[in-house]
Amino acid sequence: MHLGNGIICPVTGIPMMAVAIGTAYYAYKKAKKDFGKDKIMPAVTLTMLVFALQMINFAIPSTGSSGHIVGGILLAAIIGPYAAFLAMCSILIIQSVFFADGGLLALGCNIFNMGILACFAAYPLLYKPLAERNKPVTGAIIASVVALQLGSIAAVAEAALSGSITGNLLNFTGMMQLIHLPIGIVEGVVTGGIILVSRFVNEKNMSYIFGGTSLVLAGIISQFASSKPDGLEWSLLNISDSVVAQSQYALYNLSETIQAKTAVFASLPSVSGNIAGLFATGVLMYLACMLIYRKTVKVNAK
Repeated sequence: MHLGNGIICPVTGIPMMAVAIGTAYYAYKKAKKDFGKDKIMPAVTLTMLVFALQMINFAIPSTGSSGHIVGGILLAAIIGPYAAFLAMCSILIIQSVFFADGGLLALGCNIFNMGILACFAAYPLLYKPLAERNKPVTGAIIASVVALQLGSIAAVAEAALSGSITGNLLNFTGMMQLIHLPIGIVEGVVTGGIILVSRFVNEKNMSYIFGGTSLVLAGIISQFASSKPDGLEWSLLNISDSVVAQSQYALYNLSETIQAKTAVFASLPSVSGNIAGLFATGVLMYLACMLIYRKTVKVNAK
């Protein structure tokens, strides 16, 4: 569901970036109230795990498309919605800057679609009430499906506002909803399973499990990921005669130029690039966690 520069124009991309930055500051302020040192490594390694899971595209039978887990509900369920949102920001920033996976101009849209809607809509409204009734797996499946459906609707709206879709808007919306439904179900099942496992291990062992699994996924399993277009790409291909690339703006050219220079991991051999991205994501999330923790200590000391 990573929108590229060609789909989003500055009129849409810049305000959405402002929304993402404002939400990140809000999440940081909220997270610092109860973020302890013992949460740092689980948060970092879980962020790395979600980054790795996003590499594993699985084929959707009879469609010619593929999908991957997004991970917003998984992060929110284990480390809380505020730290989870900062984790999603870390993942999407690394993907955009170092892999050119998702445009810089579209980064705010992608953070909104995959981070804000999951952490601050689907999680509190759907997952949390069901988890409190001891139905975490049910909550994970429902919240994951709804999060992806909301994200796909938002992506359609952002593309339409950018002028990228000149026709077939209802058809495009229907395809986005249809193709992301099985992806959401798979994500929900995987999320529910990981949540259940996390309940039976302590935080130290959980960090080892998340970290080790992320290395296996990024270094080995990712090599067997499906190469079929993902849900967004598949939907756009099906309405290709109604898609207009937003490439006439100076900011588009600037964004493309910057990404061509920063996307250094994309030019590495597959395994090396994946591992480099994995650790870059971990470092960025670690820095965010340390910033939150130090602020928490100062607040508690007063």
